[in-house]
Amino acid sequence: MRRLRGGTAAAVVLMCAVTVSGCAEQVTGAGAGTGSGPGEAGATAGGGAALAAARSLPVKGRAPKTGYDREKFGTAWADTDSNACDTRDDILKRDLDQVRFTGGHCKVSYGVLESDPYSGKDVTYRRGSSKVDIDHMVALSDAWQKGAKYWDAGKRIALANDPLNLLAVDASTNRSKGDGDTATWLPPNKAYRCTYVAAQVAVKKKYELWVSAAEKAAMEKVLTACPGQRLPSGGNPTKAPGRFHAG
Repeated sequence: MRRLRGGTAAAVVLMCAVTVSGCAEQVTGAGAGTGSGPGEAGATAGGGAALAAARSLPVKGRAPKTGYDREKFGTAWADTDSNACDTRDDILKRDLDQVRFTGGHCKVSYGVLESDPYSGKDVTYRRGSSKVDIDHMVALSDAWQKGAKYWDAGKRIALANDPLNLLAVDASTNRSKGDGDTATWLPPNKAYRCTYVAAQVAVKKKYELWVSAAEKAAMEKVLTACPGQRLPSGGNPTKAPGRFHAG
């Protein structure tokens, strides 16, 4: 299913393939727009739900990176929603157009990332190529330094595989991000910045992560320019199934 992109139009998708709670219509982190409407949770007279949520995030200093390892967040792309497809392929199916598969309905062999959110250009995905990354919008290393170090394995695995925190993007643009937060990196595509920051806010709020003072100031600066920005919701539960918790 094609996903709408851009900072001005809300993308409403059926998340059947990537949620464990069944098929539900949700505004996702990858494509939430700037418009607010009646019934939008968290919206206030002073701005939209995303700005209000950013203002509510707790502020602390960045903890040391000591002890961080990708394996602390589980095996890469675990099938935490038990749909028999790994998380990477779930996100490719969600975000790419013209999708083709190899050997069934899981392994995406080809697709087109039309108007990549980070760069604005079209990117062709072919399996085995590195032209498309699945980005953790809140980087796992950043999460480790802002609360995840103290979580149990189930919560860390959930974050690493939560569709709310994942987005197919141009690999070359994504590599410039590293583990940066809003204060140190924003997408070059300025039209996507409000949507991107709103997604980071949503993930940090959902998982009860804190932000640095500079990060919070940067979030508020971006979202003040789009005061009607919605706060994305949905994704997976904040604890992965027990079979993934070993190690």
